[in-house]
Amino acid sequence: MNRRLAGVVMALVVLLADQASKYWVLYGLDLPQRAVVRILPVLNFAMVWNHGVTFGILAGDNATLLLIVVAAVAVIALAVWLWRAVHLTTTLAVGAIIGGAIGNIISRVQYGAVVDFIDAHIGAYHWYVFNVADAAIVCGVGTLILDSMLRREPAAPLPTGARGDKEAS
Repeated sequence: MNRRLAGVVMALVVLLADQASKYWVLYGLDLPQRAVVRILPVLNFAMVWNHGVTFGILAGDNATLLLIVVAAVAVIALAVWLWRAVHLTTTLAVGAIIGGAIGNIISRVQYGAVVDFIDAHIGAYHWYVFNVADAAIVCGVGTLILDSMLRREPAAPLPTGARGDKEAS
């Protein structure tokens, strides 16, 4: 499988997992809003409608269309990056981000908000409630950051005269 196809498959897997999990929470589990179901000592399910972005930033009636447009533009830019990427790690990470972004766009279009339900915590200290799409976006970005820090590629040579050397005449 070539790297571009692998990135597209990653996007589709994330998108399908995100949409299936949101459907399950909304219609299968039928969690009432703000209800908390303990899954593990460090993990709850808690139904939250997020009308903004992380931590509810930009939550407002007029922000939904803006968030959809910004996310759609980001998906297009990420698709270009995926197409031009040379490394499999990059295409998989970008694919995960694309799948997550599209999953959240679908939620905003369908419901006017994003369905969040994963509540990770340690004791009384909770992270924001998130969903599969959010997790894929964070993991994709984290992978891109780690990959850029750990990848050892030789620097491209500078063109003649670009080093500040005076050319001999």
